Amino acid sequence: MPEVDSQDRALGALLGLALGDALGMPTQSMSRELIAARYGPITTLLAGAPDQPIAPGRPAGSITDDTEQALLLAQLLIDGAGRVDALMFAEALELWEQDMVRRGSVDLLGPSTKRAIERLRAGESPELAGRDGTTNGAAMRIAPVGIAVPASEPAALLELVVQASRVTHNTGLGIAAAAAVAAAVSAGVGGADLPDALDEAERAAEAGARRGHWSAGGSIAARIRWARRWVRGMPRAELADAVADVIGTSVASQESVVAAFALAEGLGADPGEALRTAAGLGGDTDTVAAICGAILGARHGVAGLPADLVDQVRTVNQLDLAPVVDGLLKLRTTQYSGGRHGHQH
Repeated sequence: MPEVDSQDRALGALLGLALGDALGMPTQSMSRELIAARYGPITTLLAGAPDQPIAPGRPAGSITDDTEQALLLAQLLIDGAGRVDALMFAEALELWEQDMVRRGSVDLLGPSTKRAIERLRAGESPELAGRDGTTNGAAMRIAPVGIAVPASEPAALLELVVQASRVTHNTGLGIAAAAAVAAAVSAGVGGADLPDALDEAERAAEAGARRGHWSAGGSIAARIRWARRWVRGMPRAELADAVADVIGTSVASQESVVAAFALAEGLGADPGEALRTAAGLGGDTDTVAAICGAILGARHGVAGLPADLVDQVRTVNQLDLAPVVDGLLKLRTTQYSGGRHGHQH
């Protein structure tokens, strides 16, 4: 496949993530009813209302922790030549949160990540720190791993997902959710069509579930498979109800991550529509939309995303993603060409 294609799809993955994140910024942690009353249907990028619980008064188009932590992980991957050092990652996340506090933001580390960092500070090992991280934090920031490793190398892809997840989300649920997202993004960047990319996600989630500490909760792979079958061909109005009421949009991986896949399945031909729908669902809207955006951006490329909204997100956040994409794709081609990925063994 010509390099320009994978480049465009990789950029699409990161821009889709950022766009979904920004569309969900003003609605995150609000109920669906309150979103409808406050904003009406979400049709474009909106500013955070004064009473927004996490991003009050943030300008329209602002990204949140989902994109910022994904870019943090991307830089660590590039600097580490395709490896993620658990302690360095934890330190980077801590510094990120301190910077957010300085900027007056209440958009801080999620519950699993915060708890893991406290345990590391108390002297626990990186292997144990994330032993009950089952929320969506690893999945929301994992897209760069999908860009850096081809889906044709599932063992290497999963290994890097584990490296990037274990310090905060070292559970079968947390790793399965992150593996699903990484695999869908990786397959999309590699030129797979959407059904094949989502199938790859199910397989990766099954493999990921066998890693990390066990914790109770429905299987991510089984729930993605069920959700995809259920929503296929469902009208949009019913789809929004199905995702909000039955699948759920909480920070639990088996809700919000599955919700993103359900939207990708049901509205995958129209990324803008999928992301606007995600933003109106209530709950962890920015993460559902960010994950869905990364998957669909990787499939459709930059041209598949609403150009005016993408330009606004780029401008508001001063995003220059070209060097990040170049660095991640360089890993994809140099570390894994011809099956060579010695650093993984």
